[in-house]
Amino acid sequence: MPDERVSSISRSRTVEEMAEFWDTHSLADYEEETYEVEMTFDPAARRTFVSIEPELLQDLRRIALERRVSTQTLVNLWLRQRVDQLKSQAPV
Repeated sequence: MPDERVSSISRSRTVEEMAEFWDTHSLADYEEETYEVEMTFDPAARRTFVSIEPELLQDLRRIALERRVSTQTLVNLWLRQRVDQLKSQAPV
């Protein structure tokens, strides 16, 4: 959650604060503050998981933390950059 945003019910500024709040509160107590939303789910939009060596994953997590992004975001960004680089070098 961006720093400038505050959760509407818990008044939390971070996911950790929000988790702590909901560990000790019930959504049933806040039913009047909730609203129905419409959403769709695309079963075709799936993810594939790839095994990563533990030492490499530890390095990736450290770098992601330093850059303040998720490990998943970092890995996807780096893979996209490398694949695009290789595609641009491929013979026509």
